[in-house]
Amino acid sequence: MTTHFNDMDALPVFPHLRRMANTPFDLTAKALDKNRFATYKCKMAGFDLLYATQRIDNQTMDALQEMADQSDCIQQFLAMKKGAIINKIEGYASENRAVLHTACRDVFTQDPCQPEASRQAKTELDKLRQFLADLDAGLIKSPDGGPFTDLINIGIGGSDLGPRALYLALAAFKKKDHKVHFISNIDPDDAASILRQCDLTRTLVNVVSKSGTTLETLTNEELVRAAFTQKGLDPANHFIAVTGENSPMDNPQRYLRSFYMFDYIGGRYSATSMVGAVMLGFALGYEAVLEILLGANSVDLAAEETDIKKNIPLLMALLGIWNHNFLGHETLAILPYSQALIRFTAHLQQCDMESNGKSINRQGHSLNYQTGPIIWGEPGTNGQHAFYQLIHQGTTIVPTEFIGFRRSQYEEDIEIKGTISQEKLNANLLAQSLALATGEKNQNPNKNFPGNRPNSLLIADRLTPFNMGSLLAIYEAKITFQGFIWNINSFDQEGVQLGKNLANRLLDHYAAHRQDKKYDGEKNDNPDWTLLKHAGMI
Repeated sequence: MTTHFNDMDALPVFPHLRRMANTPFDLTAKALDKNRFATYKCKMAGFDLLYATQRIDNQTMDALQEMADQSDCIQQFLAMKKGAIINKIEGYASENRAVLHTACRDVFTQDPCQPEASRQAKTELDKLRQFLADLDAGLIKSPDGGPFTDLINIGIGGSDLGPRALYLALAAFKKKDHKVHFISNIDPDDAASILRQCDLTRTLVNVVSKSGTTLETLTNEELVRAAFTQKGLDPANHFIAVTGENSPMDNPQRYLRSFYMFDYIGGRYSATSMVGAVMLGFALGYEAVLEILLGANSVDLAAEETDIKKNIPLLMALLGIWNHNFLGHETLAILPYSQALIRFTAHLQQCDMESNGKSINRQGHSLNYQTGPIIWGEPGTNGQHAFYQLIHQGTTIVPTEFIGFRRSQYEEDIEIKGTISQEKLNANLLAQSLALATGEKNQNPNKNFPGNRPNSLLIADRLTPFNMGSLLAIYEAKITFQGFIWNINSFDQEGVQLGKNLANRLLDHYAAHRQDKKYDGEKNDNPDWTLLKHAGMI
C-alpha cells in the first residue's frame, strides 16, 4: 500500500472548509423545498439517505468530495478489504494486523478480495450449517431426548453488543420455540436472572471469547457450568465455544462444538463472523444468517464508490466530520424509529467510540483536531418524551441520524382515528427531522425553536435480515471512513487496558485479604488498596 497518510488538517481543502463553516447553510426561513429534497438524496443497498436537513449546499458538497479524494479514503478502504496491515501505529509496538471483517461476508463470489480469509469464513459457515442441520434433524439432542429450545450467549463487549442488537432487531423472524438469552455483565445477578428463565436440560450455552481468557466471560462461564453440574448435567454436552483456534477454550473435552474467530476481525466488527452467526443461526436459521451476510456484503461492494453522492457510508462519514470538526458539535444522537433496534445504538456506541476515540495519529503524534464524537440515543417515539427537549431548545446542538422503515416487521396494525400505528410512527419521525432543521419563530421565547439542528434520515422499506446486514455494514464503513480521514487507527483499543490492569491489582488485594485477614496493601503506598478500603468494599 503506497498511500501517504496525512492528518486531516494537512489536506489542501481543510482551510477552505473552515472558511465555509463560518456561514453554513441556513435551514430556517423555508429553505427546504422539493428541489432540495430531490437533490440531497442518496440510494444504496436497500436504503435511502435523505440529507436535505443538513447544513450543507452544493459548495459544501464539492469541498467534502475533495476531502474524500485528498484523503484517499476509498483507496484505503480497498486496501483494508485486500488484507493490508492497517491495525498499527508506525514505529511503535501495536497489534500490527490486517482488518478483515468484510471477508466474513465476502463469500458469495469466486473472486473475493482476500481469498484466504474468505476461505476461512466459508469453512466456519459450512461447520455452522452442518451443526444447525444436525440440531434440526435430531442428531444432536438434549439429555431427555428432546430438542434444544434455548441458548445462553456468554460474551462481553463485541461478543455481546453487536450479536444482541441483531438478535433483538430480528426477533420477528426467529424460529418457533427457539429463544436466546444473553449474559455479559460480571454482576452475578445477570447470570442468576437468566438461569432462572431456562430449562437447562434443553439449553445450549455459547461462550464467546477470542483469546479464551476474557475475565468476565470465563467467570460467567464457570458460574453457568456450576449450575449445569448441580442439575446433574454434563456441561460438555451443552457448551459451544466461539474462540481463536488453539486458544484455551479450543478444547473438545469441554465443548460440544468449537467455531473459530480470527485475529484480523476486531470484536466490535465481529457480529457477522461466528461471534454472531452461531447464535443467530440457532435463533433464525442458516438461511437468515446468509441474508444478513448478503446485505452486509452489498454495502461493502457499494462503499467502493468514489462519488460521495452515491455512497451512503462515505457521505454519512463526511457529513459527520462537517458537523463535528467544522461546525463544532461534539455529540451525535442515533435515533431509530423501530423498537426492534432498541440495542443498536448501544452497539454503535462501542463500534464508534472504541474505534475513533483516539488522540494520536497513525504515526504516534498528537492530533490538533477532534476525532470521534460522543454517540448516544434511544428509539423513537419513546425518546421524544425523554430528551428531545434538549435537542430542540437546549444550548448544545446535537446532530442527529434518524433511522426508519416504511413498513413494520410483523405487519400487524390497526387503524385508529384514520391512521395506523406505523403511519403515526413515521409521521413523528419525519416531523422531528423537519422541526429540528427549520425550527419555528415565536414572540414567546418559551415557544421559540431556533432550528438549524442538522440531521439525516436513513430509511428502508422494512427491517429484514438483509436490511439489518446492510444497516450494520453502513455504520461499520462510516466509522472506518472517518478514521481514515482523521488519520487514526480505528482498529485497536488500548484505552480499555489501563482500567483492566488496575482491576486485576484490586482483585489481587481481594484474594490476598481472603487468605490473610491481616493483609495490608497500604504498606506499599498503593492507591488501589486505599481506594478499596475507603470505598468499604473489603
